[in-house]
Amino acid sequence: MKVVVDLSRCVGYAQCAFLAPEAFRMHGEEALMYAPNPDDAQRDQVLRAAAACPVQAILVDQLEARHGPAEASPS
Repeated sequence: MKVVVDLSRCVGYAQCAFLAPEAFRMHGEEALMYAPNPDDAQRDQVLRAAAACPVQAILVDQLEARHGPAEASPS
């Protein structure tokens, strides 16, 4: 899983840090620090944190969901 936070949108409500403290934490009162590749064991917490963000600044890319059947190469 890959996480990207649009720090220009983030206003420091810290809902993510409350819901997924291993992946998100506040540095001071306004600066958010986050793990760009959190452990898969944190998946549910990270998804809840992204959904709870009041300004929708957190994007989660579930890489394994993108892997479909291998395409045949053109001959």
